[in-house]
Formats: sequence, C-alpha cells, structure tokens
Amino acid sequence: MAVPTSPVGFFPVEQPTTSTQDTRSTDAVDSLRSRTSSTSTIPGGGTRRRNIDSGKSEKSSPSLCRSQSFGREIGHAACETYLITRLAFTLLRYLGVGRRWISRLLALGLYAMLLMPGFLQVLYQYLFSSQIRRSVVYGDQPRNRLDLYLPKKIDSPKPVIIFVTGGAWIIGYKGWGSLLGFQLAEREIIVTCIDYRNFPQGTISDMVDDVSRGISFVCNNIADYGGDPNRIYLMGQSAGAHISSCALLKQAVKESKGESTSWSVSQIKAYFGLSGGYNLTNLVDHFDRRGLYRSIFLSIMEGDESLHQFSPEILIEDPSAKNAVPLLPHIVLFHGTGDFSIPPDASITFVDALKRAGARAELILYDGKTHTDLFVQDALRGGKEELFDYIVDYLHAGDTEALANDAMAPPRKRLCPEPLLKLAGLVSPF
Repeated sequence: MAVPTSPVGFFPVEQPTTSTQDTRSTDAVDSLRSRTSSTSTIPGGGTRRRNIDSGKSEKSSPSLCRSQSFGREIGHAACETYLITRLAFTLLRYLGVGRRWISRLLALGLYAMLLMPGFLQVLYQYLFSSQIRRSVVYGDQPRNRLDLYLPKKIDSPKPVIIFVTGGAWIIGYKGWGSLLGFQLAEREIIVTCIDYRNFPQGTISDMVDDVSRGISFVCNNIADYGGDPNRIYLMGQSAGAHISSCALLKQAVKESKGESTSWSVSQIKAYFGLSGGYNLTNLVDHFDRRGLYRSIFLSIMEGDESLHQFSPEILIEDPSAKNAVPLLPHIVLFHGTGDFSIPPDASITFVDALKRAGARAELILYDGKTHTDLFVQDALRGGKEELFDYIVDYLHAGDTEALANDAMAPPRKRLCPEPLLKLAGLVSPF
C-alpha cells in the first residue's frame, strides 16, 4: 500500500522545478564567490587567491574580524539548533513509543560516550582549525552548505573527494565527515563534505537534488580553493552512499538523453561507496526489524511505488538506462562482512548488476568489519588501515611525488584508547 508523501506533521519543502530557481541558485553562488575571494597576478604568470575582507583595509583589526566571523557562526548555529529541535519533535510524532528505536537510541548514546575522547579532539579541530572552510553555501535550499578540508600547503592543484555522510536519511550531517576530512587533508587531498536536507525536512528527492547541487558547486568552483577539476572523486557512506549513487546515476541518465545539466558525470573520476544499500526493495523489512519502521522508511522514500525509482541496483538494469551505463565512472564498493545495519549482500548484488550492465565495478569486502568499523573505529584507532590506504593510493596514482610523500608520512594518530574502541564495538547499535 502506498504511503502518502506528506503525512500529518510533515513540513512542506520547496521542489526545484523551474529554471528560474536554478538561476537563483547560480546567482547566489556567484554572489558568494564574489564576496569571499578574488585573484591577483603574481610574478611568473601564476595567480594568488586572497580574501577580500582581509584586503579591504589594513586598518581592520584581525581580532575584530575574527569576532565578527565567530558571531556569524554562533548565529548560524543557533538557527540550526532551533530548526533541528523543531524537526526532532516532528520526527518523534512519526516514531511514537517503540521499544526497538528507543533501545537503538540509548545504545547510540552509550556508543558516543565511549568514543567521546576521540570525538572531542575531532570537534576541537573542527571548530578551530584554519584548514577548514565551514558552511560554504552551495544552493538556495535549507542546509545547502558544505565544509571544505584543505591541506596545509597547496602549491599545486590537489585531488578532491566529494563526501556524502550517512545517518539513516534522518540524522545525516556534514560534520560526521570531519575525521575523514582532516586525515585525508594531511595527505594533500581536499575533502568537501556536503550537507543535505534530512527527513522530515525533506524526502529522498530533496536529498538527491541537494547532493547533485553540491556536486555541481564543487565541480565548477573547486579550482578557486586549490583543487584539481580534473581529479574529482565522489564518495558516500551508508545512507550517503545510497543518495550519492542515486545522484550519479540520475545525472548519467540525464546526459544520455541530451538534457541540459550543470555538471557532467565525466568530471567524476571514480565513485566509492562505503557500506551502502542500493536495492531498497530488499531492505524495507530489514530496516523495520532494526527500528527504522516501514511506515517511516516509506515516507522517506515517497511511498512504496518509488522504491524502484530510488534503487540504483534496479535502475542500472532498466532498458532506459542502457545508454547511461558507458558514462559512469569506475565504481568501487567497500563493505564489512560483519555489517548488520546494511548487510554486505547489498554491495555484492549491486556490483553484480553493474557488471551485467557493462559498467566498470569492483567490490572489496573486509572480513568481520561492522557498519562503523571502517568509518569510525578504525579511523580513531589510527595507524595504517586498508581502506584509508586504498583511497589515498587510488587518488595519488601516477603522481610520483605524492606517492613518495605518502611513503614517508607518519602513521595516523590514535585518538581513542583501544579498550574504549572495543567496548564501543560491542554496544554499537549499527
């Protein structure tokens, strides 16, 4: 039975249906760029980016500028807190009193407490590091913001990862990618973490549109931040892997039909999907048993009849997508065999479908790893780690200088004691 797309308590969201709205979004981006940066010529024919606010007048006090910037961030945080609180009450009306989701929430709280020593270090760096550009506006919809993690030294164009965080389509937030962002920035890779509307502020169509708009902004503007427009990679984790794969496939279908687009699939050199779900029809009952109730999940996905539309595994084998397949970049999926939140079969069957359709795809399974091991616990553990090293080696392939620097790079710093990491793994709700 179909679930209404706008049940009681749902906040209506604007749907970008006209070219006028796209124009407003482009104007907003152009305005942002004109306010934040300009270029000047330096000897030797190069260019130098400078902040206009800092170059307006040397009379401006640096402490005053920092105070004003901090004040703006506090104001933005207050607005977001109010919005999140309001939406949380709406979400609670959806969930009702249910043992499964309440037990998961309590387990999540305990999980976060055990990993707090590492989380606090990452939070401090997120708030005060000069290597991050927080909340860059990429569109005119709510939460159309992204964070940029920049290497300390940008003496040449750097490879770029566009990262889409997970969060069960409900609690996704760009800040969840901060640990990955800082660690990859240490290897001279620029990371952009895209924020997008969550349920109940938006449904899956809004999420896919937001992510596509964020990808467009990065593809068209990353050179201004020292990124290499010819080396852009897309990566998603969990729900973010599902949303980003939908955005990528939707874009390829548009291009195959000759429709006008603001970015091209050819600009994405590879796609990395981490612990994602790609066939929603196979996951509805599984999520229901784990506390993401069928009624809520179908509301997020805009009804039972839309599950096929937002299932990349099904879409890739649809005859209408035949001409889109050759446009897709190399696709690499990662999954832990101990993942109970989204079973590894979700990646296995998607890779099989991609190969049958003629796409370039491969799967890397990690024995015994859970849904969060690859993304959270292993990253907090520091040292060498297969997934991290694979991504770095992939992005630096062919760059002998970068590979040499990687070989001499110190091991990643441990951020959390091992006993706490093991306990967190035992109580993890994922």
